[in-house]
Amino acid sequence: MVQRTLDTFDGLDILVINAARQQFRESVTEVTTADFDQTLKTNLYALHWIAQAPAPHLPPGSAVITTASTQAYDPSPILLDYATTKAGIVAYTKALSQQLIKRGVRANVVAPGPFWTVLRPSGGQPDDKVQKFGEHTDFGRPGQPVELAPIYVLLASQEGAI
Repeated sequence: MVQRTLDTFDGLDILVINAARQQFRESVTEVTTADFDQTLKTNLYALHWIAQAPAPHLPPGSAVITTASTQAYDPSPILLDYATTKAGIVAYTKALSQQLIKRGVRANVVAPGPFWTVLRPSGGQPDDKVQKFGEHTDFGRPGQPVELAPIYVLLASQEGAI
């Protein structure tokens, strides 16, 4: 993937890592080893590999942006493995940022609150929670992905370098 990008665009200066697996389980006893492993591999291992491969190719002024969640700070009990990975993404990005800044490359993490994505209706939440998803926010609704786009653009831009 990295080599194809380098070949196609003659370089790489913005890397956004935004992928996740979410499932809900009412009890820790219901989270199988296979479930836990798949969530960690999707949310943390893949993040590491996607950050690691292009790192040598990122020139000064480049930006790496990862995506966590407010679950990292205020975990839902039914999202035990997902929340764990999102907290890991925050810690990983903080450490990565300390490494990359020495080369003039920025790394930031975005931790959205309740935003409507395919994670909700595809087994990421119970049906009753999907129907009320985001109602507890000040807006009374979940955010939409398009509402997050400007923060990613800012962090990718030189204006986000401060």
